Amino acid sequence: MTTDAGLPSVRESLQLALLAEPEGSPLVDELAEAAADHYHLNYSKHPVPVLFREVRETRTLLAGLLTPGEEGTELHRQVGRLSGLLGNLAFHLDDPAGARIHLGTAVAYASRCGDAALAAWAYGAQSMVARSTGNLTSAFAYAERGAAAAPGGLVRAQLHAWALLPTLAQQGRDREATAALEVALTELEADPVGQAPGRFGFDEPELALHQAEAHLTLGRTDQARARAEASAAACTPGTPGWAAATIVLAQAEASETPSDAAQRPLDVLDQVPPSRLRATARTRLVRLEGLLAARPAEYVADLRERLRTLPPPVDASGAALA
Repeated sequence: MTTDAGLPSVRESLQLALLAEPEGSPLVDELAEAAADHYHLNYSKHPVPVLFREVRETRTLLAGLLTPGEEGTELHRQVGRLSGLLGNLAFHLDDPAGARIHLGTAVAYASRCGDAALAAWAYGAQSMVARSTGNLTSAFAYAERGAAAAPGGLVRAQLHAWALLPTLAQQGRDREATAALEVALTELEADPVGQAPGRFGFDEPELALHQAEAHLTLGRTDQARARAEASAAACTPGTPGWAAATIVLAQAEASETPSDAAQRPLDVLDQVPPSRLRATARTRLVRLEGLLAARPAEYVADLRERLRTLPPPVDASGAALA
């Protein structure tokens, strides 16, 4: 794994290749793909602000090779992938406006190159961003667009579980949410591989997390608890996926076992440094604190103190967003 200190070397090697072949070449295309692969496969291994800066600078390098009006090329596809990553990173930096712009660019380049899987993923990410801001109408429209564009198998499973399912659940459309989940399960089962790593990938722990949050939204506490437990158990402790599932599990436990619900986020805060705590995790923690607000103080005093003293999030430059 490339360390945070070594991450810039990926961009620097690409820059050296561009100095040798400033007009671009098949080798430059290959190295651009390798860089995008590296960023998406190691997305969760680096602090979000650090990775944002590197992906942005790499995209800037490649943008200098693009010619206005040129037909879609492999280089255009990599610019689209990097734009998608920037959109997701902006979302994790609590910058929904920036995320919308980057993801829109990803859709444009994916469409230009005929990359249906990337276009579908970018629509799904746009749905996620719209949902986070409470714009469920746009979230549903993006989710439908992504599901329609998605190739069968893993990508279609992802779009139904990540985009359609949570949006329908938040709209209170129980029957349609259940149908979306059934499609996701069927498509995942039909896929010959059944999982793919990285930010553009999808697997059963992520599916279980989306199930848990949808069940929680629809008031199915027991089912939410079971799916969140399964997701957390399948993740490596300390990773973003584990943190998300653990906090959702705590949310599902808040009404019946508040002491457990208050302890789980403390475990997350012990294992995940503030610099690696995504905006989405912070949002889930705030929601959990609200669910525990009416509980006896002894259950939640430690959690409230930890949240009160939690360092503020930072933006892409590393500056605090106090």
